[in-house]
Amino acid sequence: MGEVLPRAVTAISRALTEQIEHGLLSAGCQLPAERKLSELFATTRITLREALGQLEAQGLIYREERRGWFVSPPRLAYNPLVRSHFHAMVAQQGRLPATQVLSAKLIPATAQICQLLELPALSSVYQIRRARRVDGRLVLYVEHYLNPRYFANILEFDLTRSLTELYASEYGIYYGAVRFDMVPTALHVEAAAALRVAPGSPALRIVRINRDQHARLIDCDLEYWRHDALHVSVEVPQ
Repeated sequence: MGEVLPRAVTAISRALTEQIEHGLLSAGCQLPAERKLSELFATTRITLREALGQLEAQGLIYREERRGWFVSPPRLAYNPLVRSHFHAMVAQQGRLPATQVLSAKLIPATAQICQLLELPALSSVYQIRRARRVDGRLVLYVEHYLNPRYFANILEFDLTRSLTELYASEYGIYYGAVRFDMVPTALHVEAAAALRVAPGSPALRIVRINRDQHARLIDCDLEYWRHDALHVSVEVPQ
């Protein structure tokens, strides 16, 4: 009996992978309910979920809370060396971007944000929390932290638009040097809720610390990408 479960899991994974690779299950389509899949493969829900979990780990399918399982669309290509912003990057790849503002307010800076922006203790920062979609799918939860010294009254503007463009048009501020830190992580509760996945789901965490054209530290971004949404590709010229 000990060998039955692994074999069944492998058989289900291979069958679904084949359907996806041949386009019979197309990107973005919803898989049948788990009960129907269990009946189709004559297996238990436990075995089925093990197989689905393996495909999710490979980035072939994804799950949304209370909605079910879906076939993953192609990953976005992401090159941190290219100066761009979310909406432009997505549109340039023939995809449809969208941004939702979850909250925007002036808050006391945490110790971490004080350190990242080199602020003194008990400083205030603008915090803007946003969820971002590609072709209607939630892929990114981001927390922006802005030094209010440089962005007076920014909360009065439309914050669904690109902050890069807003900085330039309203404040004459342009990005200069930028530092990136990327690490695999597990989604915390707020990020998971924004992306409609279970807390602890795998993700790629990108911390961006931005200076402007005058080398001033102006803001930092804490980005949480779905692990299957992004393909980081960097080409360094000679």
